[in-house]
Amino acid sequence: MNFADIFKQSFLEGYSGGEIGTVRIVIALAMTCILGFYIFFIYRITTRKTFYSKTFNISLVALAIITAAVILTIQSSIVVSLGMVGALSIVRFRTAIKDPMDLVFLFWSISVGIICGAGLLEIGVLASLLLTVVIFVLDKIPVAKAPMIFVVNADSSAGQGKAILDVVKKYSRFYKVKSRNVSNGQLDMVVEVRISEEEEFVNEVAAMEHVHSVSLVSHDGEVTF
Repeated sequence: MNFADIFKQSFLEGYSGGEIGTVRIVIALAMTCILGFYIFFIYRITTRKTFYSKTFNISLVALAIITAAVILTIQSSIVVSLGMVGALSIVRFRTAIKDPMDLVFLFWSISVGIICGAGLLEIGVLASLLLTVVIFVLDKIPVAKAPMIFVVNADSSAGQGKAILDVVKKYSRFYKVKSRNVSNGQLDMVVEVRISEEEEFVNEVAAMEHVHSVSLVSHDGEVTF
């Protein structure tokens, strides 16, 4: 036996890990499952999507359990852990995450699996409770009202656009003309406005001469200051 063989043997013996008992495995997976269901319900309560994705929510629970199983497996032997790292390195996820909160819940689910798989159950419970409090508290903080989009179609006669903007100034201190398009004698104008008296404003513009259509649209986009 040469020096290389001795080094390999001592290395593997030093990092071979220990046997994980059945009780520990059952407790870790059971706790992961409980926290996974907790994440499931929190996501269902906090999501504001028009089309709620139940499959994505179920995947959060499954992801936590799978991650915990992987962590429990790689604790038994460094050889197994290296092989699993190599196997998982070929996996590529192509699904685009459009909502930042979905990314938060994904990392939350993976973290719960890692923490419970490592046997640190108290950290998993406390971190989940703290994260829930943070999400609900920050969600209750009011934000500035998002501006509305005012769309008007009228004749492109002289001074018509200025007359419409005069009415806009009457109801909104802050406004911004986003686009102004003139085609075949028609004026299409889009204005970003902040208005509280919406009905009165729309009725007054619609009652103007040479105005054909008026629309006031709200949106849930980001608010700029």
